[in-house]
Amino acid sequence: MMVDDLLTPCSPGDPGAIELTWMDVPSDKLLEPIICMSDMLCSLSTTQPTVNMEVLFKVRKFTEDLEQEG
Repeated sequence: MMVDDLLTPCSPGDPGAIELTWMDVPSDKLLEPIICMSDMLCSLSTTQPTVNMEVLFKVRKFTEDLEQEG
C-alpha cells in the first residue's frame, strides 16, 4: 500500500495494495507498519515460547558453574 511515496505492508485485498516482495521494495521507500499495544497483546496471546524450562535450567546451571570457577 502506498502512503505518500512510501510503501507499507498490508493485506493483499486492501484498497491500494500493490503486490511486491520485500526484495522488490527499495529500502528508502519502506515505511514500517505502526505497532500498537493491541498488536503486541495479540502477538503475546498467539505466540509460543521458543525456549522451554529445560533449556532455561541448563543456562542457569551453566552460569552458576562459571561463577564458581571464577
